[in-house]
Amino acid sequence: MRVEIWSDIACPWCYVGKARFEKALDAFPHRDQVEVVHRSFELDPGRDKAETGPVIPMIAKKYGISEAQAQAAEDNLGVQAAAEGLEYRTRDRDHGNTFDMHRLLHLAKEHGRQDALIQAFYRANFAEERSVFAEGDERLVELAVAAGLDADVVRGVLADPDAYADDVRADEREAAQLGANGVPFFVLDRKFGVSGAQPAEVFEQALTQAWGDRSPLTLIDQGDAQACGPDGCAVPQR
Repeated sequence: MRVEIWSDIACPWCYVGKARFEKALDAFPHRDQVEVVHRSFELDPGRDKAETGPVIPMIAKKYGISEAQAQAAEDNLGVQAAAEGLEYRTRDRDHGNTFDMHRLLHLAKEHGRQDALIQAFYRANFAEERSVFAEGDERLVELAVAAGLDADVVRGVLADPDAYADDVRADEREAAQLGANGVPFFVLDRKFGVSGAQPAEVFEQALTQAWGDRSPLTLIDQGDAQACGPDGCAVPQR
């Protein structure tokens, strides 16, 4: 079974939702038969790469609330994250463009390091003091190397603005086609969708339902056709 997760590194509920989903996945009896793929979704695709800023004023402006209310919302997120065993800095975080990080996640997928890299990005953005946005490409290189990627390959991707750009845009178009207008958005075997950072129990139910709903194999048998099996191959008879 395949689970695809549309998310953005700038999305705190994606950070929390991933932890809740993984809690459900760890308890799922068929865990070893579930493939997880991370898909790209930018919350602010029009933001210039060089434009960074503090989170609290951005939240206040975006939602038309006071900075005190925005800080209270961040404090609540900190509580939610802590309940999932996650570190979350509720003060002095910044935000910026995530397109290059999404491009690197597609590179990481080719090397089997996608989950390690997105977790490194999440931790850097939500738990660490150093900015994942303001320090430039070398910060992304550092995180990618820690996740198991080659530094020169990563620098090559970052130096080429077209590298994996089409993959990111394709993911975003597909999200729109599936009706996802926010993240996190989980799609199980292209049959079931789960929107938002749901409790682990909801993910457990979705996994169980998606697993049980898989169509059984329909066997088409038209007589004694030759085949090979554990005991060898059938010998044609004259």
